[in-house]
Amino acid sequence: MAEVRSMFREVLPKQGQLSVEDVTTMVMCKPKLLPLKSLTLEKLEKMQQAAQDTVRQQEMAEKENGK
Repeated sequence: MAEVRSMFREVLPKQGQLSVEDVTTMVMCKPKLLPLKSLTLEKLEKMQQAAQDTVRQQEMAEKENGK
């Protein structure tokens, strides 16, 4: 990998203390939107709806056969 040259040269003191000013700051990020219904709940609702439709169809078939 090629070495990247900088315009600035790093200077380290030969005596004394070396201090680093690294201040952490709050960063605003994009809000994460959560779905109102989970995928599992949606699947369960679809299964329940399908079961209710099946029961209705059976009831309609029984009424027609009973006539």
